[in-house]
Amino acid sequence: MGSFQIEGGRKLKGTLVPQGAKNEALQILCATLLTPEKVEIENLPEIVDVLKLIDLLGSLGVKIQKKGIGHYIFEANEIDIDYLNSLDFARKGASLRGSIMIVGPLLARFGKGYIPKPGGDKIGRRRLDTHFIGFEKLGAKFIFDSKSSFYRAEAKKLKGTYILLDEASVTGTANVVMAAVLAEGVTTIYNAACEPYLQQLCKMLNRISLELALIGSQLRELRTLVVVITESFLT
Repeated sequence: MGSFQIEGGRKLKGTLVPQGAKNEALQILCATLLTPEKVEIENLPEIVDVLKLIDLLGSLGVKIQKKGIGHYIFEANEIDIDYLNSLDFARKGASLRGSIMIVGPLLARFGKGYIPKPGGDKIGRRRLDTHFIGFEKLGAKFIFDSKSSFYRAEAKKLKGTYILLDEASVTGTANVVMAAVLAEGVTTIYNAACEPYLQQLCKMLNRISLELALIGSQLRELRTLVVVITESFLT
């Protein structure tokens, strides 16, 4: 087993530039699928999970330009939605748990979002019910193919509604928020996760002309943050 030995009594000096948070990066990257416009992101942590998701977005047809370390421009104006039915997608999607968050944006913009049963760290129960129950509340149809282990969500049109999440899932909240921003009408989400990653996602969506309001005292022990999606300006 590895260990660290720390010796005190020495003056600390120098400069440290922290890299961006992985969990926030995965959400922000998936949100680039919501718009055909260019989205520029800086300080992305170039770690395995993030690079896998960037590669997956590229395979979906997102144009990706690397400007520097952790600095990318994404343009999702020519998405190949048929790629969702390919064996390559099944392989890449299953290798990354964060890939589940492409479903919300794809469902909202193209009327369908598929994902194979995602992999990732085995750290206890990590159910996906919250994601798909939220999509169903917005008017989507959920299908699970047990033979291929594929999750599918489809809808001709999503409509705003009141949603009480059964658990304050961070990725579940992010996925439902990204689906709801292009839905018709107002969506209010109760028992939403209130982590900083989610708040940053909402700020990012506002910057690409999607109106959201964060309401409620952010009592982390009660997880009472409410996200209200009031209006969408994207077409």
